Amino acid sequence: MSAVITFKDLNALATHLRHELADKKFILLYAYNGIGKTRLSTAFKDLGKSVNYDGETEQRDTLYFNAFTEDLFSWDNDLENDSDRKLKLNADSRFFAGLESMEMDNRIRSLLDRYADFEFRIDTTTWEVVFAREFRVQKNGNTGEETESTDARQGVGGDDYETRRKENIKVSRGEENIFIWCFFLAIVELALDDDGSGPYNWVKHIYIDDPISSLDEHNAIAVANHLSNLLKRPESQLRTVISTHHTLFFNVLCNELNKANQYFLSRDGSSEGFLLRRTGNTPFFHHVAALAELYEADRAGRLYTHHFNMLRAILEKTASFHGYQHFSACVKRDADDEDGVLHTRLINILSHGNYSLYEPQEMLEENKRYFRKILHDFIHRYPFNPALFPGEPGTEMSDAT
Repeated sequence: MSAVITFKDLNALATHLRHELADKKFILLYAYNGIGKTRLSTAFKDLGKSVNYDGETEQRDTLYFNAFTEDLFSWDNDLENDSDRKLKLNADSRFFAGLESMEMDNRIRSLLDRYADFEFRIDTTTWEVVFAREFRVQKNGNTGEETESTDARQGVGGDDYETRRKENIKVSRGEENIFIWCFFLAIVELALDDDGSGPYNWVKHIYIDDPISSLDEHNAIAVANHLSNLLKRPESQLRTVISTHHTLFFNVLCNELNKANQYFLSRDGSSEGFLLRRTGNTPFFHHVAALAELYEADRAGRLYTHHFNMLRAILEKTASFHGYQHFSACVKRDADDEDGVLHTRLINILSHGNYSLYEPQEMLEENKRYFRKILHDFIHRYPFNPALFPGEPGTEMSDAT
């Protein structure tokens, strides 16, 4: 496949990914939010479904994790009494097919212990999950009262402390996400081990879209590493697509799954089209791929309003890499504007408009001129590989001044 390939719509892109998976076990996609990753995962899943005349799904082949997966879990917060909180499961979903017979509690618990300190119990009669947590409290010797210790999670000992257990708690959003993620991983393990007779014997493909939206960097690394080790099991025949907007998560996956096809996914400027650009051996520098895309968009005369958002993101990453606090440090200053006020203000204003990726609007001619100046000054200021910008005069002589 060439370095860049265009697809007319999501179905064409999803079909291509399925064809690639005939020869590859893993495909990794990096894309900004709003590009259409979740819709792509749905299109990929739908291509593996067959539906009868009654609208019922008779066959499927994709186990997927995306925003719709999280919607299978919903909170009952007991608004009247504020005490009996529980997470409800959508019993109609095939996602929970093995819940009653496959000891899912134990499978999930062995995974969850990597990331969290709370406990849970699944009730398969009411399709609910309740959570609990143990904590240490400090006794007040004067009054007999007890107050929770700030060191509760460090296991403070001694006669001045005792362990208490709180039932039916509501876990944080991040803790809820990691619980759902471990639920999914437990199902993946079942699919990997299925000999053809289990509840997940229909799974041939796995599609994972942004599983770590609420995780800190430590857990992002841990999740990527654990997921990679799970998917790399030699006996596994499952084929996997993983898409994300999280830079660190993508980088770890690229290092762990180094034989995967790795791509930068973007729109092609039309209302429906998409571009896949290979990241090659430098997946961490997806912003370089984005910069090359902006350069090609300018050469082709297809500059749209959302391209200012992309340019700002590139400037911000470059500023961060060089230790600056603001992207304005990476914008070339003109002789009559030593502080770079004009271009910084323009980027601020034009990158915060309500610009839709799904209904692209062409830039005004004046804004195109400003965009081109900022873009080309940036390319010349830093020593990018000139092969990325064919036809750009002087790039081979660029220096980081």
